[in-house]
Amino acid sequence: MATKIRLQRGGRKSYAFYSIVIADARAPRDGRFTEKIGTYNPNTNPATVDLNFDRALYWVEVGAQPTDTVRNILSREGVYLMKHLKGGVKKGAFDEATAQKKFDAWKADKQKGLEKIAAEVAKAKKDAADKALAEEKKVNEAIAKKVADKKAAAAAAAAEAQAAAAAEAAAAEAPAAEEAPAEA
Repeated sequence: MATKIRLQRGGRKSYAFYSIVIADARAPRDGRFTEKIGTYNPNTNPATVDLNFDRALYWVEVGAQPTDTVRNILSREGVYLMKHLKGGVKKGAFDEATAQKKFDAWKADKQKGLEKIAAEVAKAKKDAADKALAEEKKVNEAIAKKVADKKAAAAAAAAEAQAAAAAEAAAAEAPAAEEAPAEA
């Protein structure tokens, strides 16, 4: 039986979620499978992979052929590195403890890189939010200045109109006052 390691689609429309399965090459994509060894969710950032490492390594060692996407997933998870290191142990290049130490060092370095990327993404997101907030404050200050200028102009116009009315009233009273003594 030609065995393949491939993705089996699940999830709803436009929101794919995959199971990583061991299946006969002749079986349909979402059909019968031998074993489920993990899940893959490409909808998260970064994509989430839950993998049974030991079973994946076993199937790769016995000759199961992964599809391109699954090969990339297994490579990122370190299955192929461990297969390579176990080959070195079989050849006598180094012992099992050294192989495990190399694998753990690789895994720690990979984890550190992922944390660095996550920190950069969070920092970029925070910077973008701060920039948007600063621009919004700038726009709000400009609007507040326009409103204040408009209110000041309206107040000045009202004061001018009131002063003109007072001057007009005073001018109207002044001729009346001048006429009154003339009549008396």
